[in-house]
Amino acid sequence: MQLAPHLHRLGNDVVATYLIDTPEGITLIDAGFPGHWRDLQKEVAALGKRISDIKGLILTHGDCDHIGFAERLRSQHGVPVYVHAADADQARTGERPKATTGPMRLGPTMGFFAYALRKDGLRAKHIQQVVEVTDGDVLPLPGDPEIIGLPGHSPGSIAIHVAIADAVMVGDAFVTRHLLTGRRGPQPAPFSQDPAAAASSLERLAGLDVSWVLPAHGAPWHGSPAEAVAAAQVAL
Repeated sequence: MQLAPHLHRLGNDVVATYLIDTPEGITLIDAGFPGHWRDLQKEVAALGKRISDIKGLILTHGDCDHIGFAERLRSQHGVPVYVHAADADQARTGERPKATTGPMRLGPTMGFFAYALRKDGLRAKHIQQVVEVTDGDVLPLPGDPEIIGLPGHSPGSIAIHVAIADAVMVGDAFVTRHLLTGRRGPQPAPFSQDPAAAASSLERLAGLDVSWVLPAHGAPWHGSPAEAVAAAQVAL
């Protein structure tokens, strides 16, 4: 689904990934679940392009609902996978420190896990080889994506600022739909390893000058990052 020039979304409000489409090729942000591979193929074909036009995949962090088809894209199509150095081991091994779940409601929680099963969420393969990035890097990929470190949800959580798309993809720095309660609007994400650090990291987004703030879970936020951050902070 196209959101704006150069900017496309895969998935839905449960799990979303993003494509930056430029004449030089495609940069992909996150890889959802393995079953999102079919969605990726359809979206790339709708753009009149091929999987070979994807020049790189950037992971906002190493959780299983973000690495879904990453290894397939890397091993079968030679697409490099970028992840922050602090999350590289998790992306390669799946080993994740204990996280805070937060509030839960039965219906939304069961809905999330049912969706994960439909999208082959239990079959995600860890990534055999990654390219490590760090805060402030501007990657040599279509759209010149800039890495913004947002430790908290995980040590290597990042946002990706893409000026040509007028957007920042924030991963699980905050969400606009809580997977375990169904609550809508900007708010802290569940499963954060360090909620206090995650809350502090939000300030790094507030000063960005973009029109789209794009979480991995929930509806896209079309407005200023400062407004989204303020709303998320109220929900703390």
